[in-house]
Amino acid sequence: MLPRRTLVTVAVLAALVSGCAGATRPTASPSPSALSPSFSPTAADAVARGAVGVRPALCARAPAGEPTAPAGAVVVDPATAGDLMAKTAANPSGTTFWLAPGVHTLGTGEFAQVIPKDHDTYLGAPGAVLDGRGVTRYAFTQHAPNVTIRYLTVRGFNPPRNEGVVNHDSADGWVIRDNVIRDNHGAGMMAGAGQQVIDNCLADNGQYGMNAYQAAGGIKKLVVAGNEIVGNNADDLEAAHPGCGCTAGVKFWAVDGADVRNNWVHGNHAVGLWADTNDNDFLIENNWIEDNDGEAVNYEISYNLILRNNTIGHNAVRKGGVFAARQDDFPVGAVYLNSSGGEPRVPARTDRIEIYGNLFDRNWSGITAFEDANRFCNSPVNSSRKACTRVGPGVSDCVRPGIASEPLYSDCRWKTQRVTVHDNRFIFDPATVGCSNGLCGRMALLANEGTSPSWSPYRGSAIEDAVTFRQDNRWSQNTYAGPWRFMVHDTATNGNFATWRGAPYASQDAGSTSGE
Repeated sequence: MLPRRTLVTVAVLAALVSGCAGATRPTASPSPSALSPSFSPTAADAVARGAVGVRPALCARAPAGEPTAPAGAVVVDPATAGDLMAKTAANPSGTTFWLAPGVHTLGTGEFAQVIPKDHDTYLGAPGAVLDGRGVTRYAFTQHAPNVTIRYLTVRGFNPPRNEGVVNHDSADGWVIRDNVIRDNHGAGMMAGAGQQVIDNCLADNGQYGMNAYQAAGGIKKLVVAGNEIVGNNADDLEAAHPGCGCTAGVKFWAVDGADVRNNWVHGNHAVGLWADTNDNDFLIENNWIEDNDGEAVNYEISYNLILRNNTIGHNAVRKGGVFAARQDDFPVGAVYLNSSGGEPRVPARTDRIEIYGNLFDRNWSGITAFEDANRFCNSPVNSSRKACTRVGPGVSDCVRPGIASEPLYSDCRWKTQRVTVHDNRFIFDPATVGCSNGLCGRMALLANEGTSPSWSPYRGSAIEDAVTFRQDNRWSQNTYAGPWRFMVHDTATNGNFATWRGAPYASQDAGSTSGE
């Protein structure tokens, strides 16, 4: 479902985060201006090595800071409440502001906020903190493009659910680098097109570390690199709002082109990385995604993904345990492909979902590739009610009688298709995840039986058959260690490696090996 947004009162607000940042940098810095080009893997590239380098442990100390004010910069005094807001308003676009050491506030107003102008730059000195004190809602707001925020700790802001502290209005072209953004409610930051989120600590925020949502759906070329993203959903909003789908380390909505690399995404009280509703062209590589309560990656009703060379460890143990305790046999995976697949008609760096070179280490389960037969454009079951697929039709087109025949029969569906899973290593140990009833340690390719609505052309086993036999979903050249089970077609088929590889099902994992 799409997130709620509210308007911001034009006043002043700021955010601060103390005690998180600056440690060993990841092995490779991101390109500052563009996404990685398209890439065809060689045999050497496809080795299941997981991530290489050092986890970016940035949340152990404050940002390094800019030790002195750059020439021409406006100095912001922490002793004067609201000084940052006032001086931003008084100076022209393109100004550099240097926040002196100390705790800066925006005054006493709930709606106080900093409203940057085009190309403004905000630099923190060592020890510069922007603190909302649990009162102020927002830090940096409105629509000025190409703003830079660096070396600040932003903490203690109190936005409503689904809103963010930094770049509240999802302006384009922002560079948010070397900051600590922690202990806020809502999202630590929002995102706009061309935003670069590099080498930050995003920790213990109430809902998201980052909520990449823009009302116009225009986010393109988003870079998220070298960050530590930990402990988010600190307010446990899924418990307060069951089924909201409104928490994650990072949530992406309708983003067209994203590089997510060299991050340490761990210990979030939710999904680690969640792409929800018509995201496309994602490259998720060389990350450490570990110990998240939910899935490491949830790619939902979205398109065209490369997930390669990541270390994915001990994810979804809490969520899987909840399912197991209620005897729910749906396969909770470390990676969840939920009605998502490759689509050549949607431009991207790949026309598939490619998953390779990853190390899956003692997660609740492996990969679940699932298509929901009841969730399609214009279905009342679709929680993203105003959204339709990226391949042509609108919501009003997906109705009887047209939806019962091609091309609408295909184009009104988000398909789990063109999924390639190869050259990964999957390690499973039921004792490590605390599972004793067999509802864990599973690889899955399946759909549900179509039941709703009554006018749906997908009722019955049509989608289960399509996902299993006709939509070009293929596992190969993988290595399995531990007592894995394999679920194919539907939840009633939960077989061993031989079942998974044999007829009449998918004949999967050619060239793969399994050792329990």
